[in-house]
Amino acid sequence: MRIRSSTSLLVPVLIAGAAALAGAQPTAIDFTSDAKPLAPPPGRHFGEVTGIDIDARRHVFVFHRTGSHSSVHDGVASELWEFGPDGRFIREIGRDLYGFAFAHTVRVDRQGNIWTSDEGTNMIVKFSPAGEVLLTLGRRDEAVEPAAEHVPGAPPPAPRWGAFARPTDVAWDNDGNIFIADGYTNSRVVKADKDGRWIKTWGERGTGPGQFNILHTIANDAKGNIYVGDRTNRRIQVFDPEGTLLRIITIDVPFPKEPNVMVGAMPRAGANPLSVSGAPWGICITPGPTQYLYSVDAVPGRIYKLTLDGKVLGFLGEAGKQVGEFGWAHQLACPSENELWVGEILNWRVQKLTLRPTAAQR
Repeated sequence: MRIRSSTSLLVPVLIAGAAALAGAQPTAIDFTSDAKPLAPPPGRHFGEVTGIDIDARRHVFVFHRTGSHSSVHDGVASELWEFGPDGRFIREIGRDLYGFAFAHTVRVDRQGNIWTSDEGTNMIVKFSPAGEVLLTLGRRDEAVEPAAEHVPGAPPPAPRWGAFARPTDVAWDNDGNIFIADGYTNSRVVKADKDGRWIKTWGERGTGPGQFNILHTIANDAKGNIYVGDRTNRRIQVFDPEGTLLRIITIDVPFPKEPNVMVGAMPRAGANPLSVSGAPWGICITPGPTQYLYSVDAVPGRIYKLTLDGKVLGFLGEAGKQVGEFGWAHQLACPSENELWVGEILNWRVQKLTLRPTAAQR
């Protein structure tokens, strides 16, 4: 058996905080935004845009939550759309797919395969560039059984091998191994080989190094290191492909004004920590040779540009409804240092950002 579980971590760990690394406070990055870079099919509209990514051909993939067949337990309420480099709609992939119910993220790997993470069906699905289903991971609840009851205050069920509980995202190392952020309930990273055989897991619910509370986003750098957006703990934890913790990144950039209450307010005493400034809702890492990490929070709704060791170089945007503002930005795609694509939940849209950083913000 190759399956094994690992929660061991090597210490000491570098705790990379923005204030310690940045010296002077980072400043706003100048940018412009196109709020209609994509043209949906006639008569159809985006729902909550939770997933966005771009392949090497500059085809754009949007995974969004729709109103069709909207029962999550036994229906389909997610659509995966593909657009060409000119923003024109090409096709829908996986229409009425059994693995689609409540879209979370979409990723494109180096070979151009398209991966969806759906927290409603507890499934990760790999499509070929042609849209053929190549691999499925996890399994949705049986439609003939009632939805599991949630008892307030009860601990979550124990994690199971081969199954996820509201998974959120997927990444890869340089050997093609698959890393799943699992997720809202299980608080762990699952590592599988390229053929879907489970190798190991690491993590559990908690606040210590290597523990998680809502793994909401995951990405990999050119070395195959794995960056985990530990949202409720308001940090990004970085691991090598074997699960050894390398460093912890926190983002501590003051926000001098009251955030837009239309998309949530800054937390007060006893408030939900999901809304804390700097909590990673979505992360992406640019291609080389010099790679940058982008991370977005929901409140105050800013996108942060960081070095891979955790230094905040600058930030852009804030929460709102206007062009250049963000309403629960859920996933980022960064095909280059100065081009970002943003999928938003509350504003039902995609924005394409063009950044103009200063020399100090590089």
